Amino acid sequence: MTEPMVVIAGRPNVGKSSLVNRIVGARAAVVEEEQGVTRDRKVLTAEWSGVPFSVMDTGGWLAAGDALEAKVSEQAERALAEADVVLMVVDVTTGVTEEDLAAAKVIRRAGPPVRLVVNKVDGANREAAAWEFVSLGLGDPFPISAVHGRGTGDLLDEVVRLFPIPPEDPLSPGPGPGEESHDPGTPRVAIIGRPNVGKSTLFNQLLGEERSVVHDLPGTTRDAIDTVVETPDGPVCFIDTAGLRRPSKTDRGTEQHSTLRALRALERADVAILVIDATIGASHQDQRLAERIGVSGCPAIVALNKWDQVPTDQRDDVLAGVGDRLAFLGSAPVLKISALSGKGVHRILPALRDSVEAYHQRVSTGALNRAVQELQGRQAAPRARIRYIVQGAIDPPTFTLFTNGRLPPTYIRYIERGLREKFEFGATPMKLRVRIGGK
Repeated sequence: MTEPMVVIAGRPNVGKSSLVNRIVGARAAVVEEEQGVTRDRKVLTAEWSGVPFSVMDTGGWLAAGDALEAKVSEQAERALAEADVVLMVVDVTTGVTEEDLAAAKVIRRAGPPVRLVVNKVDGANREAAAWEFVSLGLGDPFPISAVHGRGTGDLLDEVVRLFPIPPEDPLSPGPGPGEESHDPGTPRVAIIGRPNVGKSTLFNQLLGEERSVVHDLPGTTRDAIDTVVETPDGPVCFIDTAGLRRPSKTDRGTEQHSTLRALRALERADVAILVIDATIGASHQDQRLAERIGVSGCPAIVALNKWDQVPTDQRDDVLAGVGDRLAFLGSAPVLKISALSGKGVHRILPALRDSVEAYHQRVSTGALNRAVQELQGRQAAPRARIRYIVQGAIDPPTFTLFTNGRLPPTYIRYIERGLREKFEFGATPMKLRVRIGGK
């Protein structure tokens, strides 16, 4: 079976080769700050979330130029005929150009699914400018920084989702020993926590079998292990990870690699279960983990393990400490469990279901704008008004507010709370971006 082909397209010098290098994880494409460095089509192999595919780097379209430039443009157009997915790359620092418009016109006619990639969005201050490229007619933008890796994980999740489903091969032997085979759309749940808090014991309870080694010695689990479990709500992919340690203990060797694998598991997760030893309470390390989960953008569930071992007169203090230390996770549900006995573990699957549904939820533009108008009617912003709102992405739900002036942070939080309650987003993270302009 031929691997799916991803074609990186766009005008010269927008960072196509830098994006290719980021996807394949190596400096395979020449990157220079000079127009037209990439002359030929180059095909490289890559993988994301266990899905292999090919990436084709192309020279850019040029609206006018010499014979060589015309051939480069022709090669780029031919590449579209081989594409399963096209990534149209543009440069946020230059805005929409005539070459961008010409390239978008050709790409729209080509037929394969297209995603608009706005490169060089190195910080949140440039995200609003990415929406200017909606005028190219290629849908909502994916703001990224190919050089720094910002936003590329979300982009690759979308790319893999767009791949055609291959026909089933009756002669295929299926996955080999130790290999997993599951739908990329299956919810991925990372079990995160400090060493020796009971992550592997909880993992085994959720699976109903001894899949991970359980031992009292911290650091037993070295790799992230993926296992798909059939539940009443459908399949769920659980990722057991090595415990994350203090940086001083992860400077080199297998411990460093274990930490990196755990962080990568968090990056590709739809939901994180943060396991805390309730007999110790929320520690500084748990707080740092909560920060990392918050930065990843995925919703979280806090599992207070060994709750049955906490003296009754100390339980209120433990809960207060969790609320104080883990404020980064907002209103994430806190479940009191015993992974060893299984008590309370049955509450995890319903909580996961609610989190995943909210994380993937998309609200119609009409409903969003009616809700915002109602919120503004109750409480108007000082010296500004929200003219329009759109949902630009899911995972997590991301919204752009188009306004005629600057909104105070307190008012943005008011709008977020209103949308969260109106559309039942629960504790899932939400992103609200403000774009100022117009009358």
